[in-house]
Amino acid sequence: MQLKDKTIVITGGAQGLGLEMARMCAAEGAKLALIDMNAEQLAAAKAELAASTTVNTYSANVADESEVEAIFSQIDNDFSGIDGLINNAGILRDGLLLKYKDGEIQSKMSLQQFQSVIDVNLTGVFLCGREAAAIMVKRQRKGVIINMSSVARSGNMGQTNYAAAKAGVVAMTVTWARELGRYGIRVAAIAPGVIRTAMTDAMKPEMRERLEKMKPVGRLGEASEIAHTAKYIFENDFYTGRVVEIDGGISM
Repeated sequence: MQLKDKTIVITGGAQGLGLEMARMCAAEGAKLALIDMNAEQLAAAKAELAASTTVNTYSANVADESEVEAIFSQIDNDFSGIDGLINNAGILRDGLLLKYKDGEIQSKMSLQQFQSVIDVNLTGVFLCGREAAAIMVKRQRKGVIINMSSVARSGNMGQTNYAAAKAGVVAMTVTWARELGRYGIRVAAIAPGVIRTAMTDAMKPEMRERLEKMKPVGRLGEASEIAHTAKYIFENDFYTGRVVEIDGGISM
């Protein structure tokens, strides 16, 4: 699928990887529907991208079913259909399952800490993917859904909640590819490693150096490299039901 004149929805699209993927789509001539909870960042993203393409922004919590249904209905009305979705919205609430010291349990990951990540990173992907697919099928338009997973899906210390959610995203990706292929809808996932962001830039030099040395390529990933991967998935009509790992070789 070529992106020119296609309508692409991006959740978490006003910042970070979502905004970088929005820039890529805009450069390819796609029309954009950006969903985010930060109204200020949505306004800034629209101001940046509106010079090159049509951009509408929507404030919504992807973990809230009624909000997701309303927003996707509005997007469908505004753009007369959807051609692609990048399920990018996500949060972190890292912490060990438990901390034990001096014969006592010092702390445990709370249910709220676990559930909040599942709600956004897994349930949110489910809700947005369901609504996007329903619009594509109803309008009889072939489309592409890209779900953001992570190399942490295989398990990572301090990320019980995040790893569980990202593993679930991969399982949904494969399932949807099999279910929706009959309608001409492809579904794939991207599993980034550590990508350079404002957060990693603020790390102590020794911590950043340690992360860089863990990777065979000797550096962190760039947001533009994730956007390039999304472009590949959109354009390769034979790619579905698979996960692209963009991690610099850290998970070999």
